[in-house]
Amino acid sequence: MSNPYASNSPTPPKGFFSFLTVSPEVASYFIAGGCAGAASRTIVSPLERLKIIQQVQPRTSDAQPYKGVWRSLVRMWKEEGFRGYMRGNGINCLRIVPYSAVQFTTYEQLKKFFTKHGSKELDTPKRLASGALAGITSVCTTYPLDIVRARLSIATASIPITKSQSASVNSTSNSNLKPSIKNAFHTSSYPYTSQELTMWGMTMKIVREEGGIRGLYRGLVATAFGVAPYVGINFAAYELLRGIITPPGKNSVTRKLTCGALAGSISQTLTYPFDVLRRKMQVTGMKSSALGVKYTGAWDALFGIVRTEGVRGLYRGLWPNLLKVAPSIATSFFTYELVKELLIST
Repeated sequence: MSNPYASNSPTPPKGFFSFLTVSPEVASYFIAGGCAGAASRTIVSPLERLKIIQQVQPRTSDAQPYKGVWRSLVRMWKEEGFRGYMRGNGINCLRIVPYSAVQFTTYEQLKKFFTKHGSKELDTPKRLASGALAGITSVCTTYPLDIVRARLSIATASIPITKSQSASVNSTSNSNLKPSIKNAFHTSSYPYTSQELTMWGMTMKIVREEGGIRGLYRGLVATAFGVAPYVGINFAAYELLRGIITPPGKNSVTRKLTCGALAGSISQTLTYPFDVLRRKMQVTGMKSSALGVKYTGAWDALFGIVRTEGVRGLYRGLWPNLLKVAPSIATSFFTYELVKELLIST
């Protein structure tokens, strides 16, 4: 079976911006990419939320209620039920559909550009460059949704607060809070209102309290540095593994899913510290001492984590993340290829 990502179009290139031309083929990439993103993230939503919580909760043992994957998932279920598992997934899908669509489409088109539509060899450096640029493009277009999703994921998590914060919470009118939220610990010096626990409400809260629109892009630099190598390695590893694990005549569903799972695990492990820095920067504007030190920038966060927690601190939440990445990336690539083939064949 030929490589599903091979660039073999005979059409000559028309310049760097030719990849922006909309065609049925490009439309199929975009639609398939969006479907792949939605499917892959929904099935791992509980682990995605758990990863974010573990990345930002305090490092002291008595203040880490979310410790261990299974125990944390059980706690989340008891406190918030199925809605707790899916909290933040709506905005995650709203973000991941255009994110994944842009990423896959840009990757496919950049490969054509770098190979001059098949006239040059598509080697690993070209795949890495295409993936890196595709990752940066997609993350810049959807970053505000990512930061809002991160805030919603931890807003109702039962991360302990101090006595002074508890007194402040008790003295605050909470008549607008939902019953499940009233009894939860809060990450802020005052509880979130029900309106603020919506996508639009959290967005406006960030804009209002954290410097306007600029607050929606907090941590973008760290994210870009992390996404570029991650996406590049992810695509390059997947295509390399496809050539090894799915040779002609051996392209079963299991083999395809295995390629995606391995590629995702490799790329995530190598670039995970960037993800931790991104989360630290995204929540540093939240009014809470429970979330630990507030950092002034990506470098300050990096040195601060290493100084207080060691290099190990850059890998907090890695285990649930790996459990999430394997099925997520496997589902993403499989869904993308499946939907793309269906669209192209019709």
